Amino acid sequence: MTRVYDNALAHGPVSPTTDVAADVLRLLLPYHRTTGPGSPDPADHPETLRQIRRFTDAGETLVLTLPGFPCKSPNPAKVLSHLPDEGERLSLTFLDRLCARIGEAYAPGARLVICSDGHIFGDLIRVPDEHIDAYGDALHAMIQQEGLHHLDTFDLRAVHGDADHDTKRRLVTEAYAPSVDSLRALVRTDEETARLYRGITRFLFEDTADFTGSRSALQRECRARAYEVIARSRAWGELIAEHFPLQVRLSIHPQPPGAEKFGIRLLEAADAWATPWHTAVLCGAGGARLVRREEAERVGRLVLRDGRPSHFVE
Repeated sequence: MTRVYDNALAHGPVSPTTDVAADVLRLLLPYHRTTGPGSPDPADHPETLRQIRRFTDAGETLVLTLPGFPCKSPNPAKVLSHLPDEGERLSLTFLDRLCARIGEAYAPGARLVICSDGHIFGDLIRVPDEHIDAYGDALHAMIQQEGLHHLDTFDLRAVHGDADHDTKRRLVTEAYAPSVDSLRALVRTDEETARLYRGITRFLFEDTADFTGSRSALQRECRARAYEVIARSRAWGELIAEHFPLQVRLSIHPQPPGAEKFGIRLLEAADAWATPWHTAVLCGAGGARLVRREEAERVGRLVLRDGRPSHFVE
């Protein structure tokens, strides 16, 4: 990740005649994932504006961080395999193009760091570390092959040396994670946290393909695991903040205007929750959609790319 900062510092200070930070934010606002009514006015997003302005005032390349792209869902009814496919390719291309647009408005440009968070909670979502490694390696290769020059990757393998994944998870959790009790209290009082908790519980329930107990027992287990996922996700965010002390914080989750993180869509199409790692791509007359694999199979034919399942075409 060193080269992100080398690039950032190479341009030197600039003296904008307009509010460049607001201009940059206006490029992100059409893709804002928000939990309620959005606002096209940069002034309604003071925290993100402040984060952007720290770069533009110094004339440095923006560094945007995005936790996400963890691994494919373990539910074969939702995804094609454990490796990235057309969904990731479309999403990464979209994000790279967004950075390029920022460069057209602000000469030092922007770089986006995909902070893959699969390892931090891989054991909780029941995905083997080998699959998460393979996904991350293939994602990095896709970025290189597609010439997506504005993107970088970062994951748990970059910290705590040669320790195994279980040890790294434990160290990061102990250092940064909030307590489950504090999260339980927050879910009771904060609607944004409660919405996130419900969404993660739903995903855990849908992604569990090998549970032998009752639906109610699985629901209880998923609710317990959801608190752990949120705790580790927040720990991952704190670790990212330590490694990237200057950053514009993005999130795959919807965020209200003015939040510390800016919720960002992963494709041109508006959708509050769908992600490439929980779906397959179905291409039709209306363009590409992210849907469950079982839905795409009913109406489309499978397309291979480089010998691997890629997407469906109606």
